[in-house]
Amino acid sequence: MEWTFSLKEISRVASEFLQHTRDYKVFALHGQMGAGKTTFVHSICDILNVDSAVGSPTFSLVNEYDYMTEAGEKQVFHIDLYRIKDEEEALQAGIEDCLYSGAMCFVEWPEKAPGIFPPHTADVFISAENEGLRTLKLQYPEGNL
Repeated sequence: MEWTFSLKEISRVASEFLQHTRDYKVFALHGQMGAGKTTFVHSICDILNVDSAVGSPTFSLVNEYDYMTEAGEKQVFHIDLYRIKDEEEALQAGIEDCLYSGAMCFVEWPEKAPGIFPPHTADVFISAENEGLRTLKLQYPEGNL
């Protein structure tokens, strides 16, 4: 699945993304610095009605946000692996606990620790295009639901 959009349309794309990924919890976000990964996660959190401030987890590694559903309170983890050295450091930081928690997780810079992801992780590729457009490609794991 693929979307090309302007930043003005990111809410629509985030909404459609959530509709197409209901069976997935963990998303590996791939893209260059400034491609819009954090902005996309912010839009997801807006749609989920997260009521706390959403920001980049570059220095904290993990930001946890709560939101309400009919079934009660749920969490979204926004993880940024840019500052870690390797998988061992990610494990020591507790990243794996988030990934296997059953909560929705969005992970920037997943290539820093590829071996820690659950097998049912969907890849999301975000790139900046000409004229302020972004392209978002959603790639389901093999054997997708």
